[in-house]
Amino acid sequence: MYEIAQRTLTLCTDPAGEVVVTIGLPYEEPTGEWSCPYRIDGLAGWEHERKVTGVDSLQAVELAVATTRAALSGSHEAKEGLLNWDDEPTGSRPQIVYVNWEKGQNIAYIAMKHEIMPGDVVRQIVADEVVLDYAASGELLGVELTNAHTLLPSEMRI
Repeated sequence: MYEIAQRTLTLCTDPAGEVVVTIGLPYEEPTGEWSCPYRIDGLAGWEHERKVTGVDSLQAVELAVATTRAALSGSHEAKEGLLNWDDEPTGSRPQIVYVNWEKGQNIAYIAMKHEIMPGDVVRQIVADEVVLDYAASGELLGVELTNAHTLLPSEMRI
């Protein structure tokens, strides 16, 4: 893999370790789709090269970044508070949400995490053209917009 980006996180264990996330150069598949390789070293089960595929090189890179972020945040190590990015900027930083827009039905779903499993949503609140989905813990899981063309910001209507 030809590397184009890399980040090292500290694994706060005894002894301390490192988790290294690497994104590779996207390449065109024989099918015309684009793939982007990635690897997470130091996180159990991710120590081999994987790839995601998109319609173009930019989508492939975006998917690789989203996939590695989801893998890190969903890992046992992150849930236990063992992952630390030493050079993390202070203050707020952008968070990833996952948007699925069904243009034909004019409905969009904005998920707060990579995957919402059946049964995760235990409560819904409906207000005008918006449905809020909540987990049993009270955590907001997703937002459904039933008039997406009007309600979605123009940047998200791509």
